[in-house]
Amino acid sequence: MRNFLAATAVSALMVFSAGVSFAQEEITADTVIASVNGTDITLGHVIVLRAQLPQEYQGLPDDVLFEGIIAQLIEQTLLADYAEANVADIPREVGLSLDNERRALYAAVQIEEVAGRDISDEAIQAAYDEQYGNLPPEPEFNASHILVETEEEALALIEELNGGADFAELAKEKSTGPSGPNGGELGWFGLGMMVEPFEAAVIEMEVGAISAPVNTQFGWHVLILNEKRDKPAPTLEETTVALMDGLRQAAVEAEIAALKEGADITRPEEGFDAALMRDVSLLLK
Repeated sequence: MRNFLAATAVSALMVFSAGVSFAQEEITADTVIASVNGTDITLGHVIVLRAQLPQEYQGLPDDVLFEGIIAQLIEQTLLADYAEANVADIPREVGLSLDNERRALYAAVQIEEVAGRDISDEAIQAAYDEQYGNLPPEPEFNASHILVETEEEALALIEELNGGADFAELAKEKSTGPSGPNGGELGWFGLGMMVEPFEAAVIEMEVGAISAPVNTQFGWHVLILNEKRDKPAPTLEETTVALMDGLRQAAVEAEIAALKEGADITRPEEGFDAALMRDVSLLLK
């Protein structure tokens, strides 16, 4: 908001100079807070503008915020009324911007109405069953590794491990990776979380087995598979929020599709030069 707090308490005093009394009336969004040459500024105008302010203004004391908002609305009303009455040629982009703003605001209202409709428990359950009911088991792995620079070093490590060396101690001593101080432990991970050669090696391993040297862009790895399990599907409770978001989005898309189906829509002919949208000079013609 440009110059939002540039107005002072002096400007705010203009609000009360007309002697408006609020004690004898019920306060509503239509309550007139100020009047500028017969143009009313209501509490509703104040509420909407406050909600649109940048976050840095939201924490200001209410009296300071109120005074600043009133001052801004008064100044904007004065300037807008003067421009409308005295400026012969309002820039075309002003009217076009108002058209776009009106469209966007009304569209947002309709989207909010559609997305805010009640979603039944049955719909949520059906969405859960569709998304997770036939979900195949997804394997998860718990592995450790020792990372070194050369294949020769990796082969030497495997020889030591086959001879009875402790994997965690070797990782602490030899690994150049960040997991080395933790004995090489990587914890649980699923498919797609590790680079391809690493993942491919883990998938083929048996629990407790030591891998052959595995080369990735990070170096040479020696792996041990500690555990393997099937990842359970998320529960209905865990997914309810995401499922509801998806159902709301689907409802909005269905509403738009239905409106398109019943509308007469024309588009620019094929070959229209899209670069024309950058030509601001067209607004001056």
